[in-house]
Formats: sequence, C-alpha cells, structure tokens
Amino acid sequence: MNKTLKLDDGRTIDYFDSELKSEYVVVAHHGTPGFGDPSHKEREAAERAGVRLLALSRPGYHGSSRQRGRSVSSIATDVEMVLDRLGIESFATYGVSGGGPHALACAALLPSRVKGAASVSGVAPYLAPDLEFLDGMGADNIEEFQAAVLGEPELTTYLEAAQHQLKDLTLQSLLDGLESLLSKVDVEAVTVLGEEIVENFRGALSSGIEGWIDDDLAFVKSWGFDVEEIKVPIRIFQGEKDLMVPPSHGVWLKDHIPGAQFAYFVEEGHISMTLNQSDNVIKWLLEQLKASKVV
Repeated sequence: MNKTLKLDDGRTIDYFDSELKSEYVVVAHHGTPGFGDPSHKEREAAERAGVRLLALSRPGYHGSSRQRGRSVSSIATDVEMVLDRLGIESFATYGVSGGGPHALACAALLPSRVKGAASVSGVAPYLAPDLEFLDGMGADNIEEFQAAVLGEPELTTYLEAAQHQLKDLTLQSLLDGLESLLSKVDVEAVTVLGEEIVENFRGALSSGIEGWIDDDLAFVKSWGFDVEEIKVPIRIFQGEKDLMVPPSHGVWLKDHIPGAQFAYFVEEGHISMTLNQSDNVIKWLLEQLKASKVV
C-alpha cells in the first residue's frame, strides 16, 4: 500500500516505502507511464542488499497531484521535500526508462545528498544536437514523441487513444500492443513481469493521463539542468537489444556525463534489464553509499 504526503506547496505526493530499517536509502524513479510501485525484482534486490527502497509517483500519476508545466528537474524538489519529511539526508537513486532522466536530475541538483545515481535504459535529452533521438526506436515510441513535439493538444489526443487500449489490458494484449517495441529477450521478460506491468499501467492511469502527458512534454524540452555538470558517481545501464530506448541513448549519456561508468549488456533489452539486472543496479548504488561514509 502506497502512502501520501502533503507537500509545502499544497500538492500531494504518492510514494512507496519498503520501511526496511537501514542507514542506506535508495530512491527509485518509475518509467513512463508508471507510478511508485517497484517490481518484485527491485524490491527483492533492495531487501537482499539491506537498503531501504523509496519510490515516488511523479505528479499526475496515481495519487500524486498534477504539476502542469513541470520539467524533468522538478523531481529534485519533490524528492528533497519527501526526504526532509522522512528525516533522510543522503541517498542513492536510479531510474528505469523514463525514470532515468529524473534520477540524473537528482544527481545534478542535489549533489550534497546524492551519493550515486544510475540510469537504467534511460532516455537521453531530446534536444541534444549530436543525437538522432528517434533512430532505432520502435514505431509506437516514435509516434508518441512526435505527438509530444506538436504540443499538449495533439499529445492528449494521442494518449487518450492509448489510454483506451490500456483500459482492458491483459498480458496478451500487452504483448500485441508493444510488438514494435519488444525484442525477443523483452518478449520473454514480459511473460515474467507482464502482470506487474499491467497493474502498474492501471495504477499509473487510475487518475487520468495527466502524468503521462507531462512526462512526455518534459522529455522534449530542456530538462532544466546540464548532464555535463553532474559531479556525483553515475553508472549507465544499457541493453543492446533495446527497441524502446536504443543503445545510442546510453552511449550519448556515457560520453556526456563526466566520469560516467557504462554497463553495456549485449543480450539485454529494455524490460529484461529490470528482470535480470536489478541486483547489479542496487549493489552498485550500495557501494556508492558505503564509499561516501568512508571519509
């Protein structure tokens, strides 16, 4: 069961808290669409590592109030307010897919608190002049980003149709609907995580598509920070068989974030990264948390 907090500006934030008693805290950022409900693979990895796992639902998703016009950078303020309320000072963070930029935002804007951040199959900036953002993406993602570039009215029309398809989503219709975005390894991963993905989509859109709209609009404008100014340890996790966020995105992030480590998996796709690499993500973040205490 997720909890809610009333923020200083009057908005409500919905969040997951494993409540594990640990000095080590990791904040997870969900994909798009999605909400703060980590998969069993993520929860189990955190429990094995002995870290307390938190996950915020971004504004407009599930029980979180909408924040119209938000940028990727806005998440740092929300995370800081929630952690202040929970009495947590330092943490590590990761984001999967659409959550990747939000984890990087925390690293860029909260450098005194973030001890390490990981982007897992995360997108690079749409406005990057040296990246062909859409190259290698499946057709559905290309159409969605093109609608976002046209503006909120066009994107809303596009996502309303998508929401209608998700309303009666099943495992089989999920596989059919994501056909252009799933490599073979991801089809196999969906058969394992599919029911959780279906429930996450339903929960994310239970209050409407506003969070999804605002995520997409935030991705195609300035993120509100420059990744080249990030100074905390960063690791980029990227699968070669990813059709949702192609390898060129991970390579771009690796090349533009100073000192970023690059974990490249030739046999992984997009969804399979959560299935197979959650332990590695949490383990690396825990190493950064422990290293920060050895001063």
